[in-house]
Amino acid sequence: MKRPFLTALIAAMIPAMVPVGAVAESDHQVHEVTVTEWKAVFGKIETRDMVAARARLGGTLGTITVTEGDRIEEGQKIGTITDQKLILQMNAVDAQLAALAAQLSNAQTELKRGEDLVERGVSTAQRLDGLRTQVDVLTNQIEATRAERSVIVQQADEGAVLAPLSGIVLDVPVTAGAVVMPGEPVAMIGGGGFFLRLAVPERHAAFLKQGADILIGGEGAQQTGTLAKVYPQIENGRVIADVEVEGLSTDFVNARVLVRLPVGEHSGLMVHQAAVQTRMGLDFIAVKSAEGHIMQRAVVLGEPQQIEGDAMIEVVSGLNAGDMVVLDYHAPDDHAPAHAGAGDTGHE
Repeated sequence: MKRPFLTALIAAMIPAMVPVGAVAESDHQVHEVTVTEWKAVFGKIETRDMVAARARLGGTLGTITVTEGDRIEEGQKIGTITDQKLILQMNAVDAQLAALAAQLSNAQTELKRGEDLVERGVSTAQRLDGLRTQVDVLTNQIEATRAERSVIVQQADEGAVLAPLSGIVLDVPVTAGAVVMPGEPVAMIGGGGFFLRLAVPERHAAFLKQGADILIGGEGAQQTGTLAKVYPQIENGRVIADVEVEGLSTDFVNARVLVRLPVGEHSGLMVHQAAVQTRMGLDFIAVKSAEGHIMQRAVVLGEPQQIEGDAMIEVVSGLNAGDMVVLDYHAPDDHAPAHAGAGDTGHE
């Protein structure tokens, strides 16, 4: 009962010749070409710069005005830190300035009186010089105290937490009311643009060339990127590389994206995918002989490729360089028994 099926299967695997009129649109000659070998890896969407907005002053975080996902500009105030000790120091300096101002006013009055007495010959010049020195000392003390006050004011101003760069807020590890120390991060900000960061096994390091085109996505991917930078240091057996992609999605940082890298080359035979027909689990390609006969050959296919925008596929075995492949071939009846057996010569 199985003989008819086996006979049909064997006949289908043998090259079959059919009339030329049964083929359709066009054909092309097969040549050996250099085929790029691609490796699929996952890349992560990262920001070029990742900088922490840090506290410049120790104290209590009074307000925090940003949250994860917010877009901010460089220099924008995103939080406020207060230190009650600075307020007390400011009050003490203000009181000291008021006391020095009163002493200076009294010293200037004494100096004026001394000058009058010297003019009348009642006081000595030595006494007048002492009064002038006292006025100068108090004036300098007031200037020094004002400078000390400016330092305290600057410290209080540093309680404002400023964004170090324009970008997106990735993390806010603290909340309002928390006690922070100088240098402690208040928010993590990513900026400078987005790119894909790859970790490629080091055995492929020699094939990574800066400026090479990278395919984004799986097989048949149309979006491309550029290998912008290959880092010289290998980490955990992997080479780190950055890929720039125009129009890269920036909704999620550290999102994984499938990337296909060129990691080698070899010579192979490429045909248009339209030339391949599949029947009963086998792949066939129609080939035109020098006499104009059309026969179908069973082939073993490799990986599909995009070459200059055309959908191509590699033929591992079943074709030879120089064969004329017929595109868009249609037999008279794909379901009819094959026309040729092992010893058939075909029809013209």
